[in-house]
Amino acid sequence: MNQLVPLHHYRALLRHLFIAILLGICAALAVWLFHRAMFGLEWLLLDHEEGSLVAAAAALPGWRRALTPALGGLAAGFLLWIYQRYQHQKPIAPTDYMEAIEAGDGRLAVNASLIKCLASLLVVSSGSAIGREGAMILLGALVGSVFAQRFTPAKEWKLWVACAAAAGMASAYHAPLAGSLFIAEILFGSLMLASLGPVVIAAVSALLMTNLLNGGQAPLYIVEPLAAPWPVQYLLMALVGILAGVCGPLFLWAMAASGRAFRSLNLIPPLQLALGGLIVGLLSLLYPEVWGNGYSVVQSLLSAPPGMLLVSAILICKLLALLASSGSGAPGGVFTPTLFVGAALGSVVGQMFGLWPELGTAVPILLALTGMATLLAATTHAPIMAALMVFEMTGEYTLLPGILLACVIATTIARGLRPQSVYHNA
Repeated sequence: MNQLVPLHHYRALLRHLFIAILLGICAALAVWLFHRAMFGLEWLLLDHEEGSLVAAAAALPGWRRALTPALGGLAAGFLLWIYQRYQHQKPIAPTDYMEAIEAGDGRLAVNASLIKCLASLLVVSSGSAIGREGAMILLGALVGSVFAQRFTPAKEWKLWVACAAAAGMASAYHAPLAGSLFIAEILFGSLMLASLGPVVIAAVSALLMTNLLNGGQAPLYIVEPLAAPWPVQYLLMALVGILAGVCGPLFLWAMAASGRAFRSLNLIPPLQLALGGLIVGLLSLLYPEVWGNGYSVVQSLLSAPPGMLLVSAILICKLLALLASSGSGAPGGVFTPTLFVGAALGSVVGQMFGLWPELGTAVPILLALTGMATLLAATTHAPIMAALMVFEMTGEYTLLPGILLACVIATTIARGLRPQSVYHNA
């Protein structure tokens, strides 16, 4: 009789292992399909196949560069508006996987979530300065929600949605550990630490499937290996942490203010999103780098940083474009744009200190990486996740102690200035 308990326990473990692997693979497929659809729309709308919205914007004549994000916002706004007007009742489940895990029972509104992802696909493919990864993670979480409702008891629904969301994040950012800790840190208290095992398995399975679909394994950002920081460089990294701790709450306040400003215009959703897209398009006449989520610009900051004045100008324009996109209600995430703002901020500080060769020639890249992690930590209040994400995206594991220290400093200051994170914004 005593042997039946361990046997039952192992059966449950094997079942959890199998489901976690399955959800990881399915979430990776959903993310990959979204990525392929985005490339297809980019080719259709912009006649460009390289996958870089910045390069696509630079190749367009000025009038198309200005109008394309506005037209994408208009189309997405009409899609959301028509769905909201003609649905017979409000969804009984949310379209936010955070809400579904934290406050709900794990159910997501399937039709509303798919419409939201399609609208996000339209705006990100037409140059809006918003992140595409938010829709990717939502698709992964939706896969988990649908599977859980069909094949598992209600008490497990939250767990499987969490696994699928972590898998979506791991697939989008090539960061399985950060994806797992995103669930553990952001949703602490909603998901027991004992349940982290299936979440990690799902995230790793998603990364392996993503590598298989992409034909190889590579970090998201290609960076030349950096040596371990010198003692004086630790002080510079801590300084960037302090700066990010102050700038993080200001960034969140600016996004909230932008949203209030757009809502005060009392425009219907299509016109509101079109106005946000038009602002992005006009800013892109100055710098095409404002298009998209900022991935290609961050890559340049981590390989061959432009001059300090140019980076500063692009940072200001990109920040205005991001505020216009998020404030107008463009569906998407601000995770990757936050990484861009942090990288640009750190690069500017690094180039200032780079005027003193005694501090090291790699200081601009070192502080750009630190800026990415610390601004992310300051806005999410998740320092361990933010540090691990930068390590996994770049492979720069020698920077672990310094970036962890800077992320903790940034989070501590940010919490003191603004208790709410980007995910619990009042």
